[in-house]
Order: sequence, then structure tokens, then C-alpha cells
Amino acid sequence: MTTIATRTVPLLDLRAQHATIRDEILAAVTRLLDAQSLILGEEVKALEREVAEYCGTKYAIGCASGTDALLLALMAFDVGPGDEVLTVPYSFFSTASVIHRLGARPVFVDVLPDTFNMDPALLAEALRRHPKAKAILPVHLFGACADMDPILELARQYGGIPVIEDAAQAVGAEYQGRRAGSMGAVGCFSFYPSKNLGGAGDGGMLTTDDGELAARLFALRVHGSKVKYVHEWVGLNSRLDALQAGVLRVKLRHLDEWTAARQRNAALYAVLLRDCAAVTLPVSARHSTRHVINQFVIRSARRDALQAHLSASGIGTEIYYPIPLHLQECFRGLGYREGDLPVSERLATEALALPVYPELPEESLRYVAERIGEFSGDER
Repeated sequence: MTTIATRTVPLLDLRAQHATIRDEILAAVTRLLDAQSLILGEEVKALEREVAEYCGTKYAIGCASGTDALLLALMAFDVGPGDEVLTVPYSFFSTASVIHRLGARPVFVDVLPDTFNMDPALLAEALRRHPKAKAILPVHLFGACADMDPILELARQYGGIPVIEDAAQAVGAEYQGRRAGSMGAVGCFSFYPSKNLGGAGDGGMLTTDDGELAARLFALRVHGSKVKYVHEWVGLNSRLDALQAGVLRVKLRHLDEWTAARQRNAALYAVLLRDCAAVTLPVSARHSTRHVINQFVIRSARRDALQAHLSASGIGTEIYYPIPLHLQECFRGLGYREGDLPVSERLATEALALPVYPELPEESLRYVAERIGEFSGDER
């Protein structure tokens, strides 16, 4: 059955969000341009204080991107050539690329099929094989926290391995009431425009309760310097623009409202699609006490056909992620083969993200669900 699109439903509509806060954004940007305070400075310090409070940590350190946040965190723990870092293969490329960039080796731990996050039982097996791992890097994927207590306990059992939270998609998410970025040694966030809290360009943030670690991160983001022209370490040029901080401070005031809208949309999808034979709905684990729905990802054995059907209906979707990291060409030298990490490999063939952004009209969401139901009916 061929569907002719009767409307357009984008995967994400940032213009709709911007329209609701345009005056606030322009006022903030104009104020900063008039002041010509453009790099770091008081605006970034204010954002850092606000993000630290929001995440429940003592410190927050702004940087140039979520990728840089991960890289800086690893650098702060002296990860380098010959080291191993345990992480997941089902994530955005940065999760593993920052490990490789430092000359270390990513050791991949498969994920759970229902939550998409690191499997603690498989982490335990990996640590038995790699007891001298330099760090553990779990990902809070799609807006839900990984099962952190067993991960942290395993890290403790193996001598206090630092746990670095990749919370790029999970600002405001909670694990048994604790905010993403507040549980491990350091949390790493992205402010890429498509994130729940997105800037007007790239930006990132690190969070921690460790004052000594925070001081090192503050230095590493400016070429390893605490005092101008005096360098204790070789760091990065990874400073957060004041303009980005100004935009993010405006958006942070609206974030909980937007999160609630995403949660309402996800709940409506769950009702509308619960009897749909074509798809498997995402599961919120008991420990995930606040899922912020960065993405609403369903699974289907006929994912590609479903995506084509939705596209013909004018509906935007995205595949996160079509090739798991252990099978990427650039990591061929790690020695992984197809079949080594079966859950991530299966998710790569089945997962499909649907529109769930806060401003999504209910009639558009119902239209998406109807088209999925139509596809399911075709299957039968």
C-alpha cells in the first residue's frame, strides 16, 4: 500500500521552539554583543553555577562541545597510550573516538535490549578480563540513566576506577532520584542544538563534586593553564562562548517545561501504539525515575520498510545508530567481528526514532501513530 503524504511532521522543529522564546534570546544576545564579552567571562560562570545547581553537583565547567567534555574528562584522569576504557558500542561516535584520540583502547560492553544502556552483568565480565581499565564510560542514552549503582560498585571493587558519565542526551534525567552527571567522578553534557538543552551552536559542560578535579578541568579547557601564560598541563582550546552561555541560560529556565511536554508525548505514543504488532515500545527501567525523552525510539523487525512508509507519509524519523561502534571501519584494528556484541548489532537494525519534540502538535503525533498502525495492518 502506497501512502501519499497529507502533512509534514519533522523529526525536530527548532523554529517552533525558538518562536516561543525569541524575544528572550535576542535580549540576551544583544546584551552580550553590546558588552563585547564573548569568551568565557561572567555569563559562562553564571551558566556554570546554574547547571551545577540543576544537576546537583558542586561544580560545572563549560567547554566547547560535548565531545570535548568527554575528551577533557579522560585527559583529567591521564588516560593515554596503552590504557583501556570500558564503554558501550551503541552510542554516538564521540563516546569511543575520544578514547582512541588519546591513544587508549575502547573495550566495548554490550547493552541491554530494553533500555539501550550498558549491561552491568556484562561489565562485570569485562572487568574480569580487563581489571586494570583506566576508566568506565557508561552512556545515558536517549534521555534515560544507565543502571549506575552496580556500575559504581564494580568500579569500587576494582580499585576505584573512575566512572565518567556520558550524559550528552540526558540533562535532567534521574537515577533513583539522583541527577545524571552527579553520580560518577564526572558527568559530560552536550549543548548541540538538537539536545533537550541546546544552544545556538556547539557547547558542552562537565559536572563534578571534586574540587581538585574541577580545578584541573578548568585549566585543561584553556591550554592547561590556571594562570595566564603558565601551563601545568597540555590542554585544549575548549572555551565556551559567552553568547552560547547567554542562549543556554534562557533555555535552562524553560527546560523542565519542555521535558514535561516530551514526557506527555511519549506517554501518548505508548497508549496509541501499545497494540501495534509492528513495533516494540521503549521500556523505562525501574531505576530510571526521570526519563527526559531526548529521543523516543521504537524497535521493528522491518525497520527500514517502516521508515520508508513513514517518509512517504511526510514523517521525519532517524536511525540511531545504523552501525555500532565496534563495527565502524576506523575501529577495525580493534579486532571485533560481527556477532561479538549481538544486542547492539540487533538494535542497529531495528531502532527508529519518532518525532517527540515539546512543540509537536497532538494531531501530528496521532497522525504518526496512525501511519504506524497502518503499516502494522499491512503486515497482517
